[in-house]
Amino acid sequence: MLLDTADAASLSREEISGIAHADHPIKSPLDDDSVDRLLERGLPRGDERVLDLGCGTAEWLLRALATLPHLHAEGVDVSEVALTQAHQAASDLGVDERLVLHHQEAADFVSGQPFDLVISVGATHAFGGLLPTLAAARKHLAPGGRVLIGESFWNRPPSPEAIEAFGDLDDLATTVDRIVADGWTPVHGHVSTRSELDAYEWACWGSLASWALDHPADPARAQALRTATAARSEWLHGYRDSFGFLCLVLRQTPDTTGK
Repeated sequence: MLLDTADAASLSREEISGIAHADHPIKSPLDDDSVDRLLERGLPRGDERVLDLGCGTAEWLLRALATLPHLHAEGVDVSEVALTQAHQAASDLGVDERLVLHHQEAADFVSGQPFDLVISVGATHAFGGLLPTLAAARKHLAPGGRVLIGESFWNRPPSPEAIEAFGDLDDLATTVDRIVADGWTPVHGHVSTRSELDAYEWACWGSLASWALDHPADPARAQALRTATAARSEWLHGYRDSFGFLCLVLRQTPDTTGK
């Protein structure tokens, strides 16, 4: 995501992200049906303990809690603003007694109890990459538990601009191979469709542009409009044809060597 914070009277990165995701609160290129299916596969019983590492506004947890009345959840994030929003949303939904939020670095979180599902979708940067994120999730996982991971990949050879925007990603097959080699078995997966990917980008930059147009007297209006325009152009000209997004529900692979 391209964020502009150059103006003296500017919106922060967090404020821009909040505006951009106003109409797409899941903050990943997934539609509602895909989110529901992933949660169903990650929560087969309905009474699990769930942890979201890098939860933001806790949208994944809120959706699960609203659907499953016996679920208990915890979320960890560095954004006090996002956690405040999550707490208010949980209160509005009547699920706040089943949700605990921790304001700290996800990589530093320690719990006295394990979790049946650990979620980290679009937040692997908080741990330094895909495999470190899975290593962190493994520490929190109860026996027989599951991990719901969301990660970017290259759907086709990227342009130099795409690499500059997203860094060194693998293709889909290599991404899955690395996960399997790390001791995980995929039990469900979803590759975001072109429709989901496009809908996410249009929603983000449309929301930010609309905010700018709706606030003509705001000193940050020009910054918001400039950021939306630049980000939309970066997507269309830079990474639209090469960027992909994968979500997997994982279980730990048992040791079959007999050792």
